[in-house]
Amino acid sequence: MAGGVLTSLGFVFSAFAQSLLHLYLGLGLLAGCGWALAFAPALGTLSRYFSRRRVLAVGLALTGNGASSLLLAPALQLLLDTFGWRGALLLLGAVTFHLTPCGALLRPLALPGDPPAPPRGPLAALGLGLFKRRAFSVFALGTALIGGGYFIPYVHLAPHALDRGLGGYGAALVVAVAAVGDAGARLVCGWLADQGWVPLPRLLAVFGALTGLGLLAVGLVPSVGSDDSWGASLLAAAGAYGLSAGSYAPLVFGVLPGLVGIGGVVQATGLVMMLMSLGGLLGPPLSGFLRDETGDFTASFLMCSSFILSGSFIYMGLPRALPSCHPASPPPTPPPERGELLPVPTVVLLPPGGPQSTVEATC
Repeated sequence: MAGGVLTSLGFVFSAFAQSLLHLYLGLGLLAGCGWALAFAPALGTLSRYFSRRRVLAVGLALTGNGASSLLLAPALQLLLDTFGWRGALLLLGAVTFHLTPCGALLRPLALPGDPPAPPRGPLAALGLGLFKRRAFSVFALGTALIGGGYFIPYVHLAPHALDRGLGGYGAALVVAVAAVGDAGARLVCGWLADQGWVPLPRLLAVFGALTGLGLLAVGLVPSVGSDDSWGASLLAAAGAYGLSAGSYAPLVFGVLPGLVGIGGVVQATGLVMMLMSLGGLLGPPLSGFLRDETGDFTASFLMCSSFILSGSFIYMGLPRALPSCHPASPPPTPPPERGELLPVPTVVLLPPGGPQSTVEATC
């Protein structure tokens, strides 16, 4: 709820900006802190609500990213044309303020895996003790490397399409294809991961590697002949990237309960966001620098692909990421999802025959 207030204030403050410093403080500091306060608790709480279909629930929640990439671009352009950039920021501030009532609808739950007492001290409260676990340290290092390349297509995919000779509508279509593939793959991969056929760490490494290979294909596609061409090769590469990146997104959060336990999943989600953001501080500026030095985005996407492939290789150090020579025991059957949300009431049903034939039933 505090994140919704801060994000809204950041947009409203930026609407009255008189310099770039004001935008840095509004959109960068206030809105950035607000997004962090909203995203980490919401996704961490969602992971606590589900057990058997946790990854599908996370994937369904994250489809908002793909839908917003597809829908908000023309909507924002309409707002800019109608109200100007200041009016558009004010309206975005009003929209993001709705995060506050959304936060009020989230119900905190007490689960058996929670620590008996709240953590003491700033380091314990931040969850930095999770780095003492080898599995989480491996996961954190791989995620930080992937964060260095994961956000570059969101920033430079459309300019890359323009550099390849596509017109404005062609570049918009490339972004739309990647967004549709991203949103659809999150649902499909969430369902696939919850079936238990393949261990989550192995899926994480596989789809991370496919994301890197998809971006490698995006960077190596040849230029098209004219602005009227739709760039079939770039569309295919962008679609492959969207499918693989969308499959990776729910797994990176769905694997956390198995690494840190359900009691530390909220802290672990915040740390993962921090690590990916640190990688994001490096990736897009370096990509822009390579574009300025080389004249196109080929080197940028190759660098982006190398970051993601390196992180996926590190994921192979996670437990069960690699096939074992010994037959693995089947994964334990997760508890039914009813037990994590509400206690199951036991009621007494009185039949017409009277209390002598009373039976107990669970509703």
